[in-house]
Amino acid sequence: MKSLLVRFFLFSVVIAACSIALTAWLASQATTGAIRQEQGEALATDAQIYDELLNLAATHRTWAEAKSDVDRLAQRFNRRIALTDRDGKKLLDTGNAGSPPLPVNPKVSVDPLNVDSWLKPGAGKIDPRAVGPFRLTGEEHRTLRAYADQLLQCNNKITVVEAPNGRPRLATDEPGKLSVWEDCEVGNRLYQLTLTEKAAYAELYQLFSGCVSRLPEKYLTPPKDRTVSLDWEVLAVQYQDPPIVECMDNARREQLRPWVAPYAHAFITEPTGGEPLSIDLSTTGANRITLVALGILALAGFASWLTATQLVRPIRALTAATKRTAEGDRTARVDGGAGEIGELAKSFNAMSEKLAETERQRQAMVSDVAHELRTPLGNITGWLEATQDGLAQPDPHLIDMLLEESLLLQRLVDDLHDLAQADAGTLRLHPEPIALDDVVDQVVNAQQNREILLRAETAPVHATADPVRLRQALGNLVANAVRYTPPGGEVVVRLYQDEDDAVLEVRDTGTGIAPEDLPHVFDRFWRADKSRSRTTGGSGLGLAITRHLVEAHGGTVSVTSTLNEGSTFRISLPMSFPEHDGPPSQNHGRQS
Repeated sequence: MKSLLVRFFLFSVVIAACSIALTAWLASQATTGAIRQEQGEALATDAQIYDELLNLAATHRTWAEAKSDVDRLAQRFNRRIALTDRDGKKLLDTGNAGSPPLPVNPKVSVDPLNVDSWLKPGAGKIDPRAVGPFRLTGEEHRTLRAYADQLLQCNNKITVVEAPNGRPRLATDEPGKLSVWEDCEVGNRLYQLTLTEKAAYAELYQLFSGCVSRLPEKYLTPPKDRTVSLDWEVLAVQYQDPPIVECMDNARREQLRPWVAPYAHAFITEPTGGEPLSIDLSTTGANRITLVALGILALAGFASWLTATQLVRPIRALTAATKRTAEGDRTARVDGGAGEIGELAKSFNAMSEKLAETERQRQAMVSDVAHELRTPLGNITGWLEATQDGLAQPDPHLIDMLLEESLLLQRLVDDLHDLAQADAGTLRLHPEPIALDDVVDQVVNAQQNREILLRAETAPVHATADPVRLRQALGNLVANAVRYTPPGGEVVVRLYQDEDDAVLEVRDTGTGIAPEDLPHVFDRFWRADKSRSRTTGGSGLGLAITRHLVEAHGGTVSVTSTLNEGSTFRISLPMSFPEHDGPPSQNHGRQS
């Protein structure tokens, strides 16, 4: 038992150590994840601020014009935003006079004509929101918007969006791949250049042509498409050499420069002006973590030892009681307390009580069998010896008396044999379709008695059952009722159908059974009359056999009784015989 205690203690310590290690690992992973998430959120915030600053730079000619918008941006993200030119001169600052100096290095550079692709991937070299002279006038915007609304009425499956310069366009349009309209002529008007756009494209064409003219001679071949149309700045350099593409970019920058805010360094900090403090795990104190882990481990070990001791104590008591029971002491009992061990102790106590009860029944059965066999054997032996000594004549009366005693012995042996078969699960049945009212009539006719009124109340009921065994079971109940009904009494055997069951009832007006004796009426050799009077007859096995036979048919047998008024035994049988994997048998441990 000590080895169990030690094993439980070591096992608990190992579990505690693993739990601490796993908790530490999970904590480190969670902390690392939180840091990464915080850093990711900070980067996402910086990217949003950068995009807003680009938008303001693309839509304002000076940073002074965008001052109020930058203030609102800083307030929304809870950041201090300061902008300086290339020489470090402040262009604007959302901080106040008490704010600390700016960091040495800026967070990012803001130039809508040279977008940082790392913070804003896929945006291109020039921010598309920088439209400059391409922005439509109010009248031009309203005219194109009206065309777009008419096009939507003509074809409601399309989606119209507005370009940064205010021009309505189809969401599916790409440069050089504009939609072709046959049924909706207004769609073609949507692609016509406005006066503003024509003027802007003319200026861009001049700048672009001037740049191309300054290239080496091999690049002087003009672009294939000289037609100035929508998206010309893209189509003109499509599939061209890099120097020509660069000329277009430079021409666009030169055209847009007067329309956007100047280049600026952006400082994005906490409202106090400092950078967010990063978490340094090296300062958490490895020694303190180790000491705390060891303390938790010691506490877990102490708790495990106490738990193991409390667990082992009732197990030791159970072991001692088991040894006593094995040595023949049926009075051994255990107090296991609560919980699973308590349930185990209760089960052991119930087992001990059952063993004690079984031992008492075994002793009583041996005594009953000896008594039941002794009386007829004594009578047979005595009369045979008297006949042998010439004291009695072997006349018909003596022979009838000896035959009756022999038949009594035969019935007792047959009953014991049936019970032995039931216990072994080898009690075979031979079911067949039968009329139960015929079975009732046969039993009632065989048990007729002139001292009491025995009658049947039946209805036509058919079922599948073993007719021989069913007559035996019902006959035992009827014989028992007749035996305990005084002269002038009545025994009624009823047969009726209750839903899917056939019900056989044997009701008598006999002495009845006391309430405390009802649970034992189907026990072997149990009789309310403890004197074993031969006048009340019976071996005490009939009801036990009846229970086994009924359960072998898949049915149940029960009893209700009122002392000094009578008893009612009830058999409920299924209309069809239950299926079995092997020979029909019954659960002989069931109690009614």
